[in-house]
Amino acid sequence: MKGLLGIFTAIAVAAGANAAAAGGQGTAVQAVPGWQAVGRLNIGGRAMCTATLIAPDLVLTAAHCMHDIRHGRRVNPRSIKFEAGLNGRQSKAARSVAKVVIHPGYRHGRTSQFQTGTDIAVLRLDRAISGEVVRPLSLAAAPQKGAQVDVMSYSHSNASSPRLQSACHVIAARQSSVITTCRVDYGASGSPVLQTRPGRLPQLVSVISSKARMGGKGVSLAAPLGHDLQKLIGQAG
Repeated sequence: MKGLLGIFTAIAVAAGANAAAAGGQGTAVQAVPGWQAVGRLNIGGRAMCTATLIAPDLVLTAAHCMHDIRHGRRVNPRSIKFEAGLNGRQSKAARSVAKVVIHPGYRHGRTSQFQTGTDIAVLRLDRAISGEVVRPLSLAAAPQKGAQVDVMSYSHSNASSPRLQSACHVIAARQSSVITTCRVDYGASGSPVLQTRPGRLPQLVSVISSKARMGGKGVSLAAPLGHDLQKLIGQAG
């Protein structure tokens, strides 16, 4: 893993930062099965991230989204709102957050690829979302190097409708991080990295943590989904 550190020319600020947009990319997602499970997190009226419904009352996002961008303190869960399938002015379902469980190894403010693996949080909603309204996405093992993946995200340049970057590739897959060729914008933290299957709902295989540069090109760093996630889900329930 030591060699992986040397391939980065710079690590950019976390994608969930409340900063100016750098310009959007990607395509509309309305034709993607199950896209409504992805939604926007409104955090205290000052910041935004992306999250995914993984159970009727649970969503998955990045841990750093749960900290105020100005002073780094934890945000009040009650100030967070999840809007599933937001597209324009309407969402499929909107819920407040009742509880936040952050990976115990996460330390806010550290910016390294080894921190990426702990940059996950599970949020329990105040009310479940019916499967007839939005079907949660299932979880799968982290992708291997060379795998093709998609990233669906909201960002400051497409804050009210999601965009899909398709046919990205996994450049590296380690226990601490997954690196993909998908390029993300501010607000995309917590976005699902997806593996799609023809005729079936996509599976969530990783969670976007930040953007970076590698060999002069933009890439994304994502947290792999391991056994720790199941513990977080149990604690959030």
